[in-house]
Amino acid sequence: MRVTTKGQVTIPRRVREILGIVPETDIDFVEENGKFYIVKTSGNKPPKKFTRFRGIATTRMSTDEIMNLTRKWDERNSR
Repeated sequence: MRVTTKGQVTIPRRVREILGIVPETDIDFVEENGKFYIVKTSGNKPPKKFTRFRGIATTRMSTDEIMNLTRKWDERNSR
């Protein structure tokens, strides 16, 4: 495995599958006795602003209806 000039490596598919690493997974490197291990972090980040709305917009909703939903969410959660 090679490290790029940016310090990046590709985690092999088998390792990603075993560890359950998918896109957007947070990982960390832990050192024990001079060896480093990749571990998944808990990822307790706040949800992204519009995560709640994912999948509810359908072709039956107009752009104005969608924008009204996002504005209402923003008003309630910015207090």
